[in-house]
Amino acid sequence: MTVARTICLGFLAVILAGTFLLMMPFSTSNGTWNDPIVALFTSTSAVCVTGLAVVDTGTYFSFIGQLVIAMLAQIGGLGYMTTTTFLILLIGKKFDLRQKVAIQQALDRPGMSGSTQIIRSIIATTLIFEITGIFLLIPPFVKDFGWDKGLWLAIFHSVNAWNNAGFSLFSDNLIKYQTSGLVVFTITGLIIFGGIGYQVIFDMYIWLKDRLLKKPNAIVFSLDFKVATSTTILLLVLGTIAFLCIEIRNPQTFGNFNFQDQLLLAWFQSVTPRTAGFNTIDIGKMTDAGLFITIALMFIGASPGGTGGGIKTTTLRVLTSCTKAILQGKEEVLLYDRKIAISLVLKAIGVVIGSLATVIIATTLISLTDPKLEFIQILFEVVSAFGTVGLSTGITGSVSVSAKLILIITMYIGRVGVLLLMSAVLGDPRPSRVHYPEENLLVG
Repeated sequence: MTVARTICLGFLAVILAGTFLLMMPFSTSNGTWNDPIVALFTSTSAVCVTGLAVVDTGTYFSFIGQLVIAMLAQIGGLGYMTTTTFLILLIGKKFDLRQKVAIQQALDRPGMSGSTQIIRSIIATTLIFEITGIFLLIPPFVKDFGWDKGLWLAIFHSVNAWNNAGFSLFSDNLIKYQTSGLVVFTITGLIIFGGIGYQVIFDMYIWLKDRLLKKPNAIVFSLDFKVATSTTILLLVLGTIAFLCIEIRNPQTFGNFNFQDQLLLAWFQSVTPRTAGFNTIDIGKMTDAGLFITIALMFIGASPGGTGGGIKTTTLRVLTSCTKAILQGKEEVLLYDRKIAISLVLKAIGVVIGSLATVIIATTLISLTDPKLEFIQILFEVVSAFGTVGLSTGITGSVSVSAKLILIITMYIGRVGVLLLMSAVLGDPRPSRVHYPEENLLVG
């Protein structure tokens, strides 16, 4: 039982437990036993923090069912190992070296030191952001639905936004609040900070504390911080501009709004493909160009160590830096005056190739099982599932059972990660001492 297998099987166990709870009569609004496929799909979508739904979450599930979905999204966002370790700490038990290694791999950290403290910091950060989001969402929701329902709506949407899950209790998702600045900026703020990675938030906190205390030795930001923040900002700005230019004349999305509201819609649409899944416009009515830009952003996803999916911003920057090095005739890959190890370059290539293979296979299979669907719709749904995003053109509930099972597997692969899953299947890699002769090959 390797660490990779422990993590993968742990996620499976949580999914199966969630499926069992969502099948119970107390989880449905009509009090009957739930369809096993609906329960399995919803549980997988919640644990994998995706947000794809085959039923209307707000009307189909009872309060208990909605609570189960929120809890599954919380566990999925934190990660199986983080949640397990936190429970171990709660009962006062110490964890061994094996668990420290599992935490290191699950959080993609360079070392094992301070594992206990990092888990406590992650839980504290999660609670701070989610509670802040709840207080900010209470005014608009309580105003429209009263205190009882409004408070629950604020809790549910704050938890889902921070964990980049994308489940909503509204039939039209957040379209009703598409021009509400408070709702839009609260949800997008939670999405961005939840997906940017805990280490980035910790570095920012230390930097702010040092500045406020006027300490002479300012913190030196890590390469992870620089790459994650700069790439995230760049993608958000470019995405907002792209959606504004593409959809501004589309009367079914942006066309009937004033420029200020169009800017707000474009901003939200730029943020939500970063594995969040909420929407303030009808995704199915976007232009093909808008859908394709959304697919690209969903495939990239969030940053390592966060609650989002995708190939991650750091993977994108490593590969773009490789391209830059080749064009400049350099033999070293540099990022912010730091040399990137060849092992990281190979890992980035492996992530992209494995991700593309997963998307291609899943898209092909669904094209065979549901030939009446348009290709752009199938590709959009598959990338949304793999990137654990949750956006949909509206076909999720109408696809065949076979297609639903394919999407379930795709969501699972996207959450645990292609390389981690392959490591769980094949076992830990064994370094070889055999070296082979080098030879040139025509490329490009």
